Amino acid sequence: MSTPQIHVLIPAAGTGIRYGGAMLKQYLPVCGKPVLAHSIKVFLFHPMISSITVVLAADDQWFESAVGALAASVNTVIGGETRAQSVRNGLRFIADKHSAEDWALVHDAARPCLSSSRLEKFLEQGLESADGAILAVPVGDTLKRAGDSNEIIETVDRSGIWAAQTPQLFRVGQLAEAIDAARSAGCELTDEASAMEFVGVRPLLVMGSSANIKITHSSDLAIAEALLARKELSS
Repeated sequence: MSTPQIHVLIPAAGTGIRYGGAMLKQYLPVCGKPVLAHSIKVFLFHPMISSITVVLAADDQWFESAVGALAASVNTVIGGETRAQSVRNGLRFIADKHSAEDWALVHDAARPCLSSSRLEKFLEQGLESADGAILAVPVGDTLKRAGDSNEIIETVDRSGIWAAQTPQLFRVGQLAEAIDAARSAGCELTDEASAMEFVGVRPLLVMGSSANIKITHSSDLAIAEALLARKELSS
């Protein structure tokens, strides 16, 4: 059996609306390097990774200077107005050069703390699933549904509820077709798994880690800094 070809796809065309601030969150410094550089680096030397593609905004002026020498190790492609459009552009770029049966491993640009060991376990389990897989963690907090004025309407049953993370792993062709179908139907896609769910696929949930945080709010930078500093000390 041939070794599966895996192509990392990192959508980085977003504007970081929820984060705010003058600089895009993927370029904010953490432990002396931009968030995006950390998100790329974990994949660089993995023997199963065949290529890395970063999807950028059309007016991105910072990528090459921000990531430095890493730029020579990745492909870049222009994204769209939404995450789904950006991922679809990236998939089209990959499919033009590789087989539609290869795997796409989609990872958030603003998720810099993915560990090599977690990636290894994810690939080990995810590649065994014909329907693909995502990293996720069971929700531990009590969930409340809010009304228009932020008053509590009800407590939501959290049993069986998981918080999705990335990477998310699917066949290149299947994911492209699923995104096309969902977008044609006007379905709002918040991640790649939601596109696969739309076409009836049931991806595998693989246990993630609370350390695999996404930079969403300004306070997340300090958490990422502490996590990456601890990772550097233990390596």
